[in-house]
Amino acid sequence: MPDLHGREALLAAVEARLATGGGVALHGPPGIGRSALLDAVADRAAARGELVLRLRPARGERTLAYSGVADLVRQVPADAVAALAPAPRRSLAALSQGRPSRTGAPALARRLVLPELLARCARATPVLLVLDDVQWLDPESAELIGFAMRRRPGPRVRVAAAERRPGRSRAVRLCPAPVLELAVPPLSPDDLTALLESRGLPCRTASRLHQDSGGNPFLALELGGAVVPGAAWRPAPLPENVRDLARERLAGLSAAVRRTLLTAALATEPTITLLLRAGRDEAAGELRAAVAAGVVEVAGERIRFTPPLLGRVLADETPAAERSGVHAELAAAAYDPVEALRQQALRTARPDAAVAAGLAAAAGRCALRGADRTAAELYLLAADRCPPELAADRLDWLVTAARTAITGGVPAVAGRAAEAVLTADAPPAHRVRARLVLLDLAGQALSEMGETFAAALAEAGDDPELAAPVRLRLTFAAFLAGDLEAAAAEARRAEEAARLAGDPTIEAMALTIIASIQRVRGVACWRDSLDRALALPATPAPDWLHYGPHYMAARFALFDDRLDEARAELLALLAVAEHDRVGEARVEVLRSLSEVATRAGRCQEALRYGHRAARAAQEAGLSPGPTWYTAAVAELAGGSLAAAAGFARRGIRSSRQEGDGLYLRRNLHALAQAEVRSGDTRAAVATLRRLHDLEAEAGSADPMIVRRRADLAAALALSGEHREAAATLELARAGGAAALAGYLDRAAAVVASESGQADAAAGLATVAARRFEVSRQPVEQAHALLVLAGAERRRRRYAAARQAIDRALALFRAAEARPWIAEAERMLTRTEGTPEQGLTSTELRIAGMVRAGASNREIANRLYLSVKTVEATLTRVYRKLGVRSRTQLLSALPGLPVGEITNRS
Repeated sequence: MPDLHGREALLAAVEARLATGGGVALHGPPGIGRSALLDAVADRAAARGELVLRLRPARGERTLAYSGVADLVRQVPADAVAALAPAPRRSLAALSQGRPSRTGAPALARRLVLPELLARCARATPVLLVLDDVQWLDPESAELIGFAMRRRPGPRVRVAAAERRPGRSRAVRLCPAPVLELAVPPLSPDDLTALLESRGLPCRTASRLHQDSGGNPFLALELGGAVVPGAAWRPAPLPENVRDLARERLAGLSAAVRRTLLTAALATEPTITLLLRAGRDEAAGELRAAVAAGVVEVAGERIRFTPPLLGRVLADETPAAERSGVHAELAAAAYDPVEALRQQALRTARPDAAVAAGLAAAAGRCALRGADRTAAELYLLAADRCPPELAADRLDWLVTAARTAITGGVPAVAGRAAEAVLTADAPPAHRVRARLVLLDLAGQALSEMGETFAAALAEAGDDPELAAPVRLRLTFAAFLAGDLEAAAAEARRAEEAARLAGDPTIEAMALTIIASIQRVRGVACWRDSLDRALALPATPAPDWLHYGPHYMAARFALFDDRLDEARAELLALLAVAEHDRVGEARVEVLRSLSEVATRAGRCQEALRYGHRAARAAQEAGLSPGPTWYTAAVAELAGGSLAAAAGFARRGIRSSRQEGDGLYLRRNLHALAQAEVRSGDTRAAVATLRRLHDLEAEAGSADPMIVRRRADLAAALALSGEHREAAATLELARAGGAAALAGYLDRAAAVVASESGQADAAAGLATVAARRFEVSRQPVEQAHALLVLAGAERRRRRYAAARQAIDRALALFRAAEARPWIAEAERMLTRTEGTPEQGLTSTELRIAGMVRAGASNREIANRLYLSVKTVEATLTRVYRKLGVRSRTQLLSALPGLPVGEITNRS
């Protein structure tokens, strides 16, 4: 089957048009997915028993007269050909051989034979002509097919055609009326991520590949295959077939348009005004031609290549002398003296001491005003232009370029500069700092950097100033791998080295990690470790903010439901994190703000922060697992359950790819919540059991595990596993924390209610609602009120149940908790005092299956219960409803749809 990620709506539009006759003309650049759409249309038509005639000419066939129509008629069934009169058969034979007569009566017969042949075929079955790459179709074949379609062949002959460019469309002329003309658009980042995942490529590459490919699936897959594993900073080399495709798109442009585009490609920030200043007097018109060819997009003054690799290929394949001339023009046109200096330096790669010194001085000025990206590029350019007598300066500039590029968000420059240091005869201090840059570029793949860590420690020797940052990163590597013992040991070493070196920032970050590990392990002194870190005069850079003690203090406040404190601290940190060019600190603060807003009942704010974090992570090329978890939690509260499940599943896949056990577990929890609230309690139980097993393997003692166990107990109860639910709840209570008492009480209420103890359930749910009210968590409070309403219904106190639902609805509406509002409204409509309201969820589910005609054994198999359990449950149902047989049961539940009974939780 062809890849159709993100093409469902487009395919539906094509099929809708073809279902009533006529044709569809698709257009789009090479690799955009036109052929995949046509293949899907053809496959579906063939599956319906239609006659599908397919044609995909190659470039070289454009000059072979009648080659296209010859391929087409050779696919026609023999019985349709045999039914033709002798003269048309001879014309058809000539066409099938590609050598028809060109004059006189045979030419007229040639024009008429294809309409007659298609009409005969259509009498037996609908006919679909699938014509791909029609820009390569020979003119003679195009004329014959177009003539046949203008003869109005009827609704049983349809055409789906595709070509590369819109405008004077050949595809439209090959279709019978009415014609629907559609552009095949680029894939969205989410759809491209799904496509890349289906081909085994990691999620985190999707954003960069979407940007590099402009959403073109062929280009993204080709570029993805060229990515160097473990070196995400290194630009992927362009495969030759990608270069060929780029050359083809540029080849049809005039020399003047190409020169204007080259000027834009070599400019740092190309604008129309800059092109005019650089001597491209006809830039506006030449850009219009480039836009029409789909090579660039112009938004106001800004010019952007689509995809960006077109500019790269154009620059790479232009002779050096011509590039040098364009750099000179751009230097003369630049407003900024730094940009003018940069363009002058790019004219030639020859070493020049004066040029190198000037570039380094300009880089220093840029760094002072916070322009780290420009500073890094200028430092690297200075090092590239450095003569041998300035070798020591060159190493200094390379190290500075590498670190500045990290903070400036240009990983390619950082990696190139760091590797240049390591290939030179550099002193140990320079080599360690270069290796630190490579470690930081590795992101969550630190566990794969063993050789780099070993070399950095060897080069650091006994120097604590060099060893401290290496030890800190070893701590991160162990923490990400889930080895808390090793992480704690490395954090202690990092703390000691930083104290000896007089580096309070690294000392504070090491203490912060120690506090986190102590808290996860349930060690009470975590607060002392965090207080020591907070007392240090640490000033982490914006890109390290999320490793600092103030951020962790905000996270702990969130975990402990001190929501106002957490929000105030996070908003202050966000102002600093907005200067983080790497993006990770900004993403982490946004994620935490989303979680705080979710718990505080500001659900739409949570969605905004959550989706903003996901976008920022994509733009920065960070692991998407954590942000997809945050988005899932926000969707559970204020968006939709389907979207929440989608984000959680993607987060699970991403976390597995990255080896991120922490967010694998968190995404599993979010998925289970979506499943149980959607009524699929069996799936939720399976998900929560997987989560339980992973937590046991990790040996974690995070108090939040108690909440997950409470959720598992509730899901087990809803599935009829009452004994296991009670045991799970007891285990959860044994490890419970005061901050989680509300979750435990609510879960206990569900377990009691589903076990037939409605009075106890009502009391527990009331206590849970009060606890959440005190901690100011309105969504959790309203959830507890829904549980209370369920218990009241089972006590046949319908007025009290409606009152609880009304209170819950008011809280949900104030919080704008949309999926909860829908759930509460559905619950309210069902709370009308009907007989079935005294049944538990398991009893309702079994009663619904009986109503659907299932036997006791079928019910047992579907619900994974024993037959005896089903029989015992039915006995209770009969007793509660006052009936004695299945027939009476059907009469007792007359108004409730079967689906509602079977799916209700």
